[in-house]
Amino acid sequence: MGSAVSPIIFAVAGLSGQTCPDATLFTEGLEGPIAHVRYLADDALAGRDPGTDGERCAGEYIAARFAEAGLQPAGDAGSWFQTFEVRTGSRLAAGNVAAIGAESTDVLDGWVPFGFSASASAQAPLIWVGAGVTLPEGDDAGATEVPADLSGRIAVVEATTPGHSEASLYSDPHFKASVLARRGAAGVIVLLAESAALPDPQMERRPAVAVPTIAVAGELAARVREAAHQGTSASLITAVEPAYAQARNVVALLPGTDAARAGEVVIVGAHYDHLGMGGDGSLEPGVTAIHNGADDNASGTAGLIETARRLAMGPAPERPVLFVAFSGEEKGLLGSAWFTDHPTVAIDRAVAMLNMDMIGRLRDNTLTIFGMATAPEWEGLLTDLNTSLAMVPASAATGTDAGLLNLALMPDGYGPSDHSEFYAEGIPVLHFFTNTHGEYHRPADDWQTLDGEGLERVTRFVTATARRLAGPQQGAVLGSLTPVAAQPPAPGAEGESRGYGPYFGSIPDMAASVEYGVRLSGVREDSPAARAGLQAGDVLVRFGDVEVTDLYAFTYALRDARPGDRVDVVIEREGVRYTFNAVLGERR
Repeated sequence: MGSAVSPIIFAVAGLSGQTCPDATLFTEGLEGPIAHVRYLADDALAGRDPGTDGERCAGEYIAARFAEAGLQPAGDAGSWFQTFEVRTGSRLAAGNVAAIGAESTDVLDGWVPFGFSASASAQAPLIWVGAGVTLPEGDDAGATEVPADLSGRIAVVEATTPGHSEASLYSDPHFKASVLARRGAAGVIVLLAESAALPDPQMERRPAVAVPTIAVAGELAARVREAAHQGTSASLITAVEPAYAQARNVVALLPGTDAARAGEVVIVGAHYDHLGMGGDGSLEPGVTAIHNGADDNASGTAGLIETARRLAMGPAPERPVLFVAFSGEEKGLLGSAWFTDHPTVAIDRAVAMLNMDMIGRLRDNTLTIFGMATAPEWEGLLTDLNTSLAMVPASAATGTDAGLLNLALMPDGYGPSDHSEFYAEGIPVLHFFTNTHGEYHRPADDWQTLDGEGLERVTRFVTATARRLAGPQQGAVLGSLTPVAAQPPAPGAEGESRGYGPYFGSIPDMAASVEYGVRLSGVREDSPAARAGLQAGDVLVRFGDVEVTDLYAFTYALRDARPGDRVDVVIEREGVRYTFNAVLGERR
């Protein structure tokens, strides 16, 4: 099969003309999945942020491995790739000016617009508002009373919130600016903590807030704080533009031998992007450093490559197997959402989707598999496979027996990874996962921290699962799964965080392409949203007195509410606006 496919030369130019590093310099002496992780999670790929040279080189590497295995390209126009657009950050345009009283300063002279700032102007007296947010009931450490109406004022707010870490929502400048803008502030000036560096607008991907918002650091921050206490007038002009780039899914097909089953594709996927230099999503906020994402998700990508190679070695499957390496997962399942909306191979009769995300830390011999509730046959199939594989040597290199894995079988078909987009299409799914750890979404997630033998065992298990679904079945009739209608996840899994606060029960579509509002992929049964009358496909545009421009605005509005509040909720359904009344529950 391999002779019919043109191989990819890996020394290709990246987005800026940079030549991708030679993989053999990294992988010499390594075999199996860990060899792929070693390359994909090296500093040379700079964290594989979508739209960057690192992501492009990773995609070329994956495509080259698919070609070597003898797969067929199944992307756009017969290529290996499917291209889509991603927001990569923000950039400053000309004309950013700040003046405090009679003192005017140029941009970067102790201040800079946030990448989420509106491109707008404001001229008004300053008012100091302390931490600038209303804290949860009972959490009033160092709280400052913020006027309910800030109209005609530029709010000066401290970046830190007493009793809350830098990573907390209540210390998030985007959250603070959104809250203050809703209270009528004409602009927002955030005073950074002592010695804190100015933010880099290029790292900011969140939507713009409604007013000009700037960060001020160092000695200038002290002067602005004093000016705010005195009610000095100020003027802000901010000019910020979103930046976009092209990201790519990598798509390959292993054809099936049974013409009658040509549409019964088995999909195997993993995302290969990560956080680049950090920024939004990093659990070390404010740190600019390469986030290599060895476990998240070079491990799953390595499993994908090896599953493809091993299945392609034969015997040829009866059903076709589609392999997709997704980009943009870390930005909101963008690659998988784009693929399900624009499939390059028909998936309307797809049998199943197997997703690998973070499979490189097999601890206590436990493999967690989500998706049991998406088809009644899953539990029996996986239990049988586990028993069968325990009888076979785990590795030709070691000759050791694999032994039984401890399978933690979980019902949810939805979750914060790419399988969710396929479950929403009615396709049975499995998500293979070895759990989070202290290096998750931090620069320390490097290839040396992975369990290479455990990664091999999980890859072997996924390969066997795909083989069982795709065939051949050694003389037995190839069976099918019985799809179970998609059910919303439990509270906390749907975009509303766990913990204290009100419960609404909506399930935002994390990747929906709506210009305004939040599209719902569903609502949880017997939730406040369901009892009010909301349903899948609705676009939420107002929540109480808050205009819901995007998911951030909805999240902030929900967190500002309290359990028991009665809220008017405005949605758009098939172009018509409806108002529903919901009584918020309590999150437990």
